[in-house]
Amino acid sequence: MRGPHNIWRLIRTGATFERTGAMKIALEMLDVPPSIRIAARVMGWPFKWLGLKGDTSLPPTLRAITALGPAYIKFGQLMSTRPDVVGPEMALELRVLQDSLPAFSTDLAKAEILKELGYTTDELFSEFSEPVAAASIAQVHRAKLRGTGQDVAVKVLRPNIERAFRKDVDAFYFAAQTIEFLSPASRRLRPTAVIEHFDQIVKGELDLRMEASAASEFESNTANDEGFYVPKLLWDQSARSVMTLEWAEGIPLGDLEKLQATGRDLSELGTRIIHMFLRHALRDGFFHADMHQGNLKLAPSGDLIALDFGIMGRIDEYTRRAYAEILMGFIRRDYRRVAEVHFEAGYVPADQDVDAFAQALRSVGEPIFGHGASQVSMARLLAHLFDVTERFGMETRTELILLQRTMVVVEGVARTFDPDLNMWTAAKPEVERYIKDNLGPRAMVRDLTKTAMVLSRFGPRLPEIIENILTQNEKEQAPKPTLKRVWILKRLPLAIMLVAGGFALAQIF
Repeated sequence: MRGPHNIWRLIRTGATFERTGAMKIALEMLDVPPSIRIAARVMGWPFKWLGLKGDTSLPPTLRAITALGPAYIKFGQLMSTRPDVVGPEMALELRVLQDSLPAFSTDLAKAEILKELGYTTDELFSEFSEPVAAASIAQVHRAKLRGTGQDVAVKVLRPNIERAFRKDVDAFYFAAQTIEFLSPASRRLRPTAVIEHFDQIVKGELDLRMEASAASEFESNTANDEGFYVPKLLWDQSARSVMTLEWAEGIPLGDLEKLQATGRDLSELGTRIIHMFLRHALRDGFFHADMHQGNLKLAPSGDLIALDFGIMGRIDEYTRRAYAEILMGFIRRDYRRVAEVHFEAGYVPADQDVDAFAQALRSVGEPIFGHGASQVSMARLLAHLFDVTERFGMETRTELILLQRTMVVVEGVARTFDPDLNMWTAAKPEVERYIKDNLGPRAMVRDLTKTAMVLSRFGPRLPEIIENILTQNEKEQAPKPTLKRVWILKRLPLAIMLVAGGFALAQIF
């Protein structure tokens, strides 16, 4: 599908921004270099007449984004959480994209439920409302289960949404490949790999069975987290394009006036959002990766309610430890350790200089400390960080994209409640807790025990495996193993198990 029509799609994007008057606003908002401004205007202005008209009742930027479709709406949702990048007025304007988009017909939603579940809404529910929220991919109806009377939220995918997303993603692939072809220096950022990563995320978001599974796992992981709540899933009323959760009453975090009227400490709420994100990412390796205001509520009890589990992130244990050490290094201003972790994890090529990289990281981190968020330009900070990564040849790590993106979103949400909130200060307790539990002696014992268990399964074959590796590497130069060497290899699994067992016993007693 990645054919010539993608050129048309990208031209029409520029033309739509030009026709709606959003091009000039977007270029000024993002403070892009003059060369890019000229290129964007040249691409958009001659084809202005081809641009989509959009809803003329909306402001220019919203008009362009909603006209272009769901992928662009997703981008707008992200920018709505960054008032420090786009300005408070634009952030407030873009917040409409989170859950206040035009809804589709309730009759279409009912037809989709019948097709997916095999029952009419009258058979399943005693009450079924008009849409209460509509986003880029789906909309939500409030209902009552027939028989039990339980309040539930029924999420239904938009008609033909997969086809619409496919067109946008294909255009993004084309743009990424074009950038790599025209600018070889950009290849270290792996733009095509980045699009592939998000392509997989979108595919998962368009199958509500995957979201249902994620919701169930997330609810199980967070069941004991004080001040945080995930609604329970109803499997019998869920399918590929329909998902049903228990109804969670609360105030959307985008409604600042209502939140202020509750009298609750909103600064504490902002800090709690950061704590929960880091706890789930570091402790569980499974986190909500779309934590904008439209997906969060404040319950009457004061609990933070999470909704919409279409985009979830997962990171392995090794990456979690590296990420925690990097965060803690910045918090402690130990830039040398931050640099070492980057090298140890392979994020920076081994031929680079550790001390020079540490010095560059200091130039990124130091301007943050001692200043409130309102005094730190995140746009300039990110631009500086990009310059550093380019200088040291760092490649984009696709497995960290969601983690980094979510951290930006979470910080943006938290700052709406406390403009002076400092991400590093707020993160410190959770990062310290994780490091204490996972990088100390107890963690070493757990690692050794896991290693021993794995080796015990391969124990009978381990000497043969090691011998084959040694023979393959040394078959022309090295002498054959002596009897003593073979004896040592055969007893290696037992020795490792004994060492691990000794550590475990020492920890226990």
